[in-house]
Amino acid sequence: MNLPNRITLLRTILIPVFIFFLLFDMGDSTITILNSRPMKINIFIAAVIFIFASVTDFIDGYLARKYNLITNMGKFLDPLADKLLVGSAFIVMVELGMMHSWMVVIVIAREFAVTGLRLLAVEKGEVIPAGILGKLKTISQLVAIILILLGNPVFNMWHFELDYILLWISVILTILSGIEYFKNSIHVFK
Repeated sequence: MNLPNRITLLRTILIPVFIFFLLFDMGDSTITILNSRPMKINIFIAAVIFIFASVTDFIDGYLARKYNLITNMGKFLDPLADKLLVGSAFIVMVELGMMHSWMVVIVIAREFAVTGLRLLAVEKGEVIPAGILGKLKTISQLVAIILILLGNPVFNMWHFELDYILLWISVILTILSGIEYFKNSIHVFK
């Protein structure tokens, strides 16, 4: 197993640790960073873990491309790890009242639909690469999750809810990128 795949595996292993801290209530002690909304210590720890896991997504991809270490295992594990990380965060954040469930349903439904489309394409010997909208969707989701977990640091002092604006943008990009995948791959159904 090469280094990028190990980094991807680390991201997957961090998911239950992230969920544990997100759900494990450490009492009433809170922390405020850069004029953010006050957050519980366990949420702050979960946010740090999520940030680290998110950064590994960029590192493993960079290393795989730079050193030509792209493998079938990596092609399988990397998007799976991304979907598990984001999906887990969204589901637990709904439970904690940090976001609306309908938004998460849209995100997860799109992921299932695009994964199904990719499976059909593989049967026909095709690989459907991630488009620019899909990449922007992932980035906006990761940043929205981080800002929500951290209580919208810096922007909160101006009463500018960048965290929820980015969440809305990520939902819109989720829909648009899903449409783009299907529009560009309609021939798979023929």
